[in-house]
Amino acid sequence: MGKVYYVSKNVGLGVLMLGTLALAIIIALSIAYDKERAKNRSKPGDGVTDSTSMPILPTTPSAPKETWDHYRLPDSFIPISYAVTLWPRLVPNDDGMYIFTGHSTVVFRCVKETNLILIHSNKLNLTIFNEQLAKLSALGEHTAPAIAKSWLVSKTQYLVLQLRKSLTVGRSYILYTEFQGELADDLEGFYRSEYVEDGVKKIVATSQMQATFARKTFPCFDEPAMKAVFNVTIIHDRGTIALSNGKEMGLITTFEPTERMSTYLLAFIVCDFVNIHSTQNNLSIRIWARRKAIDDRQGEYALNVTGPILHFYEQYYNARYPLSKSDQIALPDFNAGAMENWGLVTYRETALLYDPSYPQQETKRELLLSSHMNLLTWYWFGNLVTLRWWNDLWLNEGFASYVEYLGADYAEPTWDMKDQIILYDVHKVFAVDALASSHPLSCLEDEVNTPAQISEMFNTISYSKGAAVLRMLSEFLSEPVFARGLSSYLNTFAFGNTVYTDLWDHLQQAVDNTPGLHIPHSVHDIMHRWTLQMGFPVVTINTQSGSITQKHFLLDPDSVVERPSQFNYTWFVPIKWLKTGVEQHQMTTSGSDWVLANTNVSGYFRVNYDLENWDRLLSLLNTNHKALSVINRAQIIDDAFNLARAKIINTTLALRTTKYLSNERDYIPWESALRNLNYYILMFDRTEVYGALQAYMKKQIQPLFEHFRSITSNWTKVPEGHTDQYNQINAIGVACSMDVEGCRELTKSWFRQWMQNPMHNPIHPNLKSTVYCNAIAFGGTEEWDFAWKMFKNATLASEASRLRGSLACTKTPWLLNRYLGVRGSVGGSVGTLASVVQCVCRGDR
Repeated sequence: MGKVYYVSKNVGLGVLMLGTLALAIIIALSIAYDKERAKNRSKPGDGVTDSTSMPILPTTPSAPKETWDHYRLPDSFIPISYAVTLWPRLVPNDDGMYIFTGHSTVVFRCVKETNLILIHSNKLNLTIFNEQLAKLSALGEHTAPAIAKSWLVSKTQYLVLQLRKSLTVGRSYILYTEFQGELADDLEGFYRSEYVEDGVKKIVATSQMQATFARKTFPCFDEPAMKAVFNVTIIHDRGTIALSNGKEMGLITTFEPTERMSTYLLAFIVCDFVNIHSTQNNLSIRIWARRKAIDDRQGEYALNVTGPILHFYEQYYNARYPLSKSDQIALPDFNAGAMENWGLVTYRETALLYDPSYPQQETKRELLLSSHMNLLTWYWFGNLVTLRWWNDLWLNEGFASYVEYLGADYAEPTWDMKDQIILYDVHKVFAVDALASSHPLSCLEDEVNTPAQISEMFNTISYSKGAAVLRMLSEFLSEPVFARGLSSYLNTFAFGNTVYTDLWDHLQQAVDNTPGLHIPHSVHDIMHRWTLQMGFPVVTINTQSGSITQKHFLLDPDSVVERPSQFNYTWFVPIKWLKTGVEQHQMTTSGSDWVLANTNVSGYFRVNYDLENWDRLLSLLNTNHKALSVINRAQIIDDAFNLARAKIINTTLALRTTKYLSNERDYIPWESALRNLNYYILMFDRTEVYGALQAYMKKQIQPLFEHFRSITSNWTKVPEGHTDQYNQINAIGVACSMDVEGCRELTKSWFRQWMQNPMHNPIHPNLKSTVYCNAIAFGGTEEWDFAWKMFKNATLASEASRLRGSLACTKTPWLLNRYLGVRGSVGGSVGTLASVVQCVCRGDR
């Protein structure tokens, strides 16, 4: 959002006069587009990097058909409880390494006769007892079989124990291990995070167990279905605090037993942070962070909204929050952004902390969506009821991504958060799911085995398509029926594991128990087509004949879909209609009336029309655009541009959907248009057509720029509406990129004032990213050096993040090279270095 577009101007054609007719420009662009598209078309795809394991202890020779060569655990045991003790060292040892030591006891029940124990262990040095890597005993007065031999398998990350006799079905056993691991800075398992405070380097021992990193902390049955109760003790230095999933109970901190839960939800932290806290309905809520952040009141917003949000979800799910506390902690170096560990949620600082002295709305929105709404909804959908295996990850992630908008709307009812799912999830995932390389939401269990394959499931399809499809399901069942089905599902499977079809069963029960509600097919039959095959349809409507057809939508019409579908890429599509502003239950021929399908973008599909209806809709936009909702105006633009890229409609038609924008003042249609026009900018920036495109965009954006100049009294006030504040960022960013008169001078003057008085920044927090980027892009070495200095001295995480991105906006190659070589100067953390590289690669424009 609020992107600033900077492109080269090496063109043979001079800049056209502003009086050039928009339609003539559009026709020229469409002709050039067809030529450039043929040269520049590429097939984007997802990439996954597999981490390299450290060498550990002797491993077995290759034996492809042995039990330990399979990545999935055998179904011989059910874990009952763990007792885990950890001691992280926050100073390096004589070898310069940070380490942790510990011991673990797991009680498990044998449910299938076997003389082999497999338990996950990765990158741990295990203590040897009587020539074996573990001790085995039986619970009660029974005797356990002796261990004949034990070894580690690095590929599948197992500790293997070969027993002299078989375990007895129905009996419980105790497996004890002692271990040492590295407290590395790799952001996985139990790891080390570093930051500098008042010139002193500080160390935090923290954790990230999802998806397969608990085994890097202690030997465990590390699969989501292997739920157990965890009893945790952490030994830590005086002057530090220890946190885990339960409530702490002493200095050598022992925690109350957890509820029955999966290993990936465990969390351990040792640090010298402080907290602010409150109690609501006997629930302890604490926000933990660096002392300076807490002293600056940066945790107060999170503390104030956590209680109401948890209450909202309890009401929505009709299921109480089962824990006694909710700890949330802001970490200086955290790769995942946020993680829903049950009772101890971990975040990047920028996702949890909000400084009230810097009231930036974008930060507040990110905080609401990326942290509280998303993470707290996981307490139910993911933690209380957990997927059986990672092939159904989308159910956890999709639900969190969908319901977070409902919670955000409850917390901030004036922000229109429900509408923004269209931009940030539906349209976002359309771009990925329209590729021939996409994949279904659900796949077979045996297609997801290795840690690398599991990591691949954490993608836009699982998060955003999951959210879009569940939103569609809620819309056509109705929200009350949907919520009743969820409540039944959660209460039935509390503290257990499920597959996605269990949810369809409970939603079908809710439908069957609702008088007067009838759906044309079962929930199972409808949803299988949306979850078991990739992609989505384009629905084509002929308003003259009344015909409706569907086809698998592919952004590249020449691509080949190699993945077969048992449904032949057809879907049961729920369609809502408007005909000349009146909602319709059925499609009928329209005569001269305009027809709009997929009202409020409630369905997960694109819509195409006959040319006559397209003309009527475009005429409506030009004469009375507010007759359509803001999200349907965004839908028309996004559908048209993507249909043009897929060669279904003419590019000229798509560009005509933007002609009315000179009269548009709402954020969502503008954001949709800018995202699509950015594609053309990138296509044409080195062609003779760029001048025409720049002139056209300049003409369209100038009224929006002047609108915000007016309502802010010449930039001295902040727009009142939440989305207006977003659109002001767009107006300034694009106006400066397109050289609207007065824009670059405005941003330069603000930045120059700050350079003259670094202790007083006159730039409003909402506009900082845009102003910084423009000033550095159109400035020189002096501006870059000043921003670099302010970045190094920034104490507020959000301010450091803005400056980090803006430093990449320079157009000077040697400054970019200098920026890429500054790991030591920015603290040296893995997360910070990765962020710098990302900013430079995308130019943060």
